[in-house]
Amino acid sequence: MTDSPNLPSLGGTSEELFALANAVAAVIGGSVAIEDLDHRVLAYSSIPGQRIDDLRRRGILERRVPDDPEQVRQYREVLAAPGAVRLPVIAPDELPRAAAAIRAGDLPLGTIWAIEGVSPLDAAGNRALLDGARLAALHMLRRRSSAELDLRAREDALRAALRGDQTEQEIRFHLGLPERPQLMLLGFAPAAYGTDRTGPAVVRLGAAAARHWAAVHDEAAVATVGRTVYTLLPQSRPAEARRLAEQAIAALGRILEIPLRAAVSRAAGGPAELPELRAEVDDILRVTTASPDTPAVAGLAETHAQVLLLHFADELARRPRLRHPGIDAMLEHDRVRDTDYAASVAIWLDAVGNVGEAAKRLTIHPNTLKYRLRRARELFGIDLDHPDVRLSCWLQLRLTGADACAQEARVRSGPS
Repeated sequence: MTDSPNLPSLGGTSEELFALANAVAAVIGGSVAIEDLDHRVLAYSSIPGQRIDDLRRRGILERRVPDDPEQVRQYREVLAAPGAVRLPVIAPDELPRAAAAIRAGDLPLGTIWAIEGVSPLDAAGNRALLDGARLAALHMLRRRSSAELDLRAREDALRAALRGDQTEQEIRFHLGLPERPQLMLLGFAPAAYGTDRTGPAVVRLGAAAARHWAAVHDEAAVATVGRTVYTLLPQSRPAEARRLAEQAIAALGRILEIPLRAAVSRAAGGPAELPELRAEVDDILRVTTASPDTPAVAGLAETHAQVLLLHFADELARRPRLRHPGIDAMLEHDRVRDTDYAASVAIWLDAVGNVGEAAKRLTIHPNTLKYRLRRARELFGIDLDHPDVRLSCWLQLRLTGADACAQEARVRSGPS
């Protein structure tokens, strides 16, 4: 690799970093690479005659150092050391290396690696490597500050758009959207089971998601609002958005080591629809983050029934007077008198009125179930012959979990 690099900036790199790598390589005699904390190659030397091996060539071509368990140990050693570290070779065809951490004070930013020249690293080479690490930190901080300002501005603009606080013209200007964009909104959240969705998990997810989308999608905008990290994908079609969401879930899940869920909205034709897309994404995540049995990536098509039930439950909570008084009376009767009317009615409704099937699930005789259904009408005024009443009854019992109670209730073989 002796040709001069003619590459655009690579995720925070600059021409200054390439020139710095060349300057260090000229002193040491071997190929030099500057990497970030994710082991991505930000810049590399390309001076004539520099010593180089296949591992370095692969890192340059793939823009990332190949994974190896022993290398992970070496990275930890380099980042913990106050100065330059000479490292043993890992493979027979690998050349000896020295490395130093790139830091801004106590904040690690990356590492700088140099293949040693024909002679082992001497005092001049050691100074060059440490000077290179110090100068690389200055360049990386400057680039990071500029990039973070742009990301923060886009994050604020997306957050305002999701709240509906800006006009279409303002949203287009701040997010750089075309006149007729096709917008897809993704939402990411830690699963509610086993994690604190309001704590550090969401903070870590927001930071990791910002880095991920900056690397894979130039036009994506990312913002954390409450317990959810939203990603806006301009000019993206549903199939592409779902594919990118699946890739993000896989990547972020490996980094954070926590169960995550992603929601994919419908496509929208303009920024004025973003508050509606956000509501849709929130509905989906409300369903999928609640259970380990839900898909990692989902849209409204996969969650429609659960979303509808949740909205029905919300409406009943806001307006309890809409509840059928007989349902509440039946549930209270079961609680106080240890009967199973609610479970029996719910299972019968789940079986679409099939007495034999419902009785089998309840492990009681069909005549016992018929008796309970008749008594439910008499005691609680529930007209199970009317289809609208059956639907209302089923919805309310479904939301109280009465159909599941049959598995735990002490179902008797005689009439209640």
